[in-house]
Amino acid sequence: MEKARVLVLCTSNSCRSQMGEGWVRHLLGERVEVHSAGTRASFVHPRAIQVMAEAGVDLSSHASKSVEALQGLPFDLVVTVCDSAREACPVFPGARKTVHHAFEDPAHAGEGDDALPVFRRVRDEIREVLPALVARELGFPEG
Repeated sequence: MEKARVLVLCTSNSCRSQMGEGWVRHLLGERVEVHSAGTRASFVHPRAIQVMAEAGVDLSSHASKSVEALQGLPFDLVVTVCDSAREACPVFPGARKTVHHAFEDPAHAGEGDDALPVFRRVRDEIREVLPALVARELGFPEG
């Protein structure tokens, strides 16, 4: 059976969409092929890599991508995870469905150790919400 293809989209593909891709792959990887991208590419935030590693999900090999890198791929589901990506979301003609769920941008918390609790909270919110949203939108049975 072919896996459903999911795109997690944010502005710069540095934090929220990267963590979302990591969680969806970690928890639903047997059923979905997941990608992340930004309306523009930047870098994968080191704090995102750090807090995801603490939770057992390795983002160290991830690279930030712009949506142009994925043009032409048909997606079953596109999930925008920030308001600006929702507003600037490019058209994916092959996408069956696009949904939105915004998460706070942990990058605004700064770079010091004070930022880690914010990154951890956002990581946990994404883990709690995004895989369930993807499963629900794709019609996967609960459980």
